[in-house]
Amino acid sequence: MIRLTGSLLFFMVFVAASMAPAGAQTLQELGGHGKWTAYSFKDGGNTVCYMASAPTKQRGNYKKRGEPYALVTNRPARKTKGEVNFVAGYTFKKDAPLTVTINKKKFELFTTDDRAWSPDAKTDESLVNAMVRGSSMTVVGHSSRDTKTTDTYSLSGFTATKKLVDRACPVK
Repeated sequence: MIRLTGSLLFFMVFVAASMAPAGAQTLQELGGHGKWTAYSFKDGGNTVCYMASAPTKQRGNYKKRGEPYALVTNRPARKTKGEVNFVAGYTFKKDAPLTVTINKKKFELFTTDDRAWSPDAKTDESLVNAMVRGSSMTVVGHSSRDTKTTDTYSLSGFTATKKLVDRACPVK
């Protein structure tokens, strides 16, 4: 299981609070495997679970950048399972997509501010399935200053950590 740095833990609490500004409760760690850790929190009485990881390698010619993360979220009350989200650590260039590559399969996500999302649930499902089968994931984006970044994530522990999320927040 990965241990979170102080800034990563702060970020995870921030993510939980931003996902549920009204009624968010304490973030609980569910456990983790490899480079991934799972969490849960309450959103208006409903449990939300997600897993997160930071890149193992970052490339780009930038002077200042916040910490990037990959997140996969289950929200049983909304019947949402495996929603994929990336946080870049910078504001994305307007209308510039984020490209995710796993096992030579490419996914294009739309960007808003400092985040990227899949266009629909079907893409989320395909992306999660590729993450389960893959060993690493490459994420390429462009900042508002048009700086290209390339982040590499380990998918070690992804499947086992996803099972923790699915067990704690089953979506029917």
